[in-house]
Amino acid sequence: MPRDPDYFRDKTILITGAGSGIGRATALVFAREGSNVVCADIDPEAAERTANQVIQLGARASFVECDVTVRAEVDAAVEQAVADFGRVDFELNAAGAALARKPFLEITEELWERTYALNVRGTFNGAQAILPHMLEKGGGVIVNIASVAARIGGAGNSVHYASSKGAVHTMTLGIGREFASRGVRCLSISPGLVDTPFHDNTPPEVLQGYAEQMPIGRMAQPEEIAETVLFACSDGASYLTADTIFVTGGLR
Repeated sequence: MPRDPDYFRDKTILITGAGSGIGRATALVFAREGSNVVCADIDPEAAERTANQVIQLGARASFVECDVTVRAEVDAAVEQAVADFGRVDFELNAAGAALARKPFLEITEELWERTYALNVRGTFNGAQAILPHMLEKGGGVIVNIASVAARIGGAGNSVHYASSKGAVHTMTLGIGREFASRGVRCLSISPGLVDTPFHDNTPPEVLQGYAEQMPIGRMAQPEEIAETVLFACSDGASYLTADTIFVTGGLR
């Protein structure tokens, strides 16, 4: 939590993947704190629903259709956020997915490329698009969603996803270290198993196997990850950059 209870009030966060899951939960947590929220998602109706929920909580919001793999659309989302609220203080790059669960020998080149386009290029686009604005304004915080899968490896069903999230973590380290002296913090959050639509197409036996590995005995709720994003962006985390926060219920 922030040291200053009004720290987030009237500040602005841009969230990719805001239409569901961790992105949506983060939008609502920041709304609770009085922030302006720009909801970007490839599904404009989902983005609009999240924006309306933010407004219902008494905060200000806008939404934009955005495919994070297309740089022009990410640039447009940043431009809209600045136009709507004057500045962007925080960015959460939450758009991402495994796209399909496959054993390693069944991962096609097409699946590999699509996964990297969404998870790695999408995060790269988000960070590179927002950085000039943050540097001009004197600072900001970029939070990328990585995954504990990068540490575990995704054996048997998602090496492509785990590898891409490892790239997100490495990219975060580089961004965080390069811009630390210029007022921009960049870090990632590496969740374990989170109860979101991300797992809608995951076979129940795979989910059960994951759940059995959790010392805490359950999946995380997206709101629990969102609260970690809030802390990472807060004045209470001012020395935190170029690192990842594992939120895994004890999974190693």
